[in-house]
Amino acid sequence: MNPGRYRVTVVLDGRRTLRGWWNAEPVARRQFAGLVGQYGRPGAHVILADEETGETLTEWPDGA
Repeated sequence: MNPGRYRVTVVLDGRRTLRGWWNAEPVARRQFAGLVGQYGRPGAHVILADEETGETLTEWPDGA
């Protein structure tokens, strides 16, 4: 089973803490925003990537 095209990763203090996959980009973007709201603090990095293209779609903080 394919876990989903869009992956959100949360890194806290240099350690990958959480990853999730979604098939629909709008759903993944909502999850990304929610995780930024929940984990957004100094030392955190949240990334939304397209697993099919390998492209980083967005990240927090910007340009991290």
